[in-house]
Amino acid sequence: MTAIYRFTQGVRALVAFTQSVDYTLPQRYLSDEMLAVFKQMTPGEQLHSIRVLRAILNQQASTPHDLAVAALMHDCGKVRYPLSVYGKSIAVVMRRALPPLYHYGSERNPQRDVWARPFVVAAYHPLWSGETLRECGGSERATWLVTHHQESVTRWQHHPDCGLLWRLQKADDTH
Repeated sequence: MTAIYRFTQGVRALVAFTQSVDYTLPQRYLSDEMLAVFKQMTPGEQLHSIRVLRAILNQQASTPHDLAVAALMHDCGKVRYPLSVYGKSIAVVMRRALPPLYHYGSERNPQRDVWARPFVVAAYHPLWSGETLRECGGSERATWLVTHHQESVTRWQHHPDCGLLWRLQKADDTH
């Protein structure tokens, strides 16, 4: 991801409070329980997830329902420890600039070590998102996509849903 993309993403998150979230598209794909969790996400995360879904819908003529759900719910695990735009930015910068410090922070207790919370959330939100989606009745396929959305596609190249994971990552990385 380029610095320009990350900067644009940060600006979108900063001004998200000025935009209302239209729930028409999420309501087409999410159960009531999933939608309730979706609405707990920050407005910036909701708008990002809707942009990711729209990008996926524009990738190909057909989009499996599970992929649409994964697009909307891939960041829902972040509701466990809501972060400011600053906290999210610190995690992104540290992951690139000082990976050892990022990894050290990501293994800390987010309740006790508040300073490390951005690193823990960045590292573990895919797992938490998968757990949350499973608890809301999400399918195994959607849960798998959400859980692995930040892992290398190459690692999963022989998995039957690798192509869907690639579509999710491509949309997430550009929107």
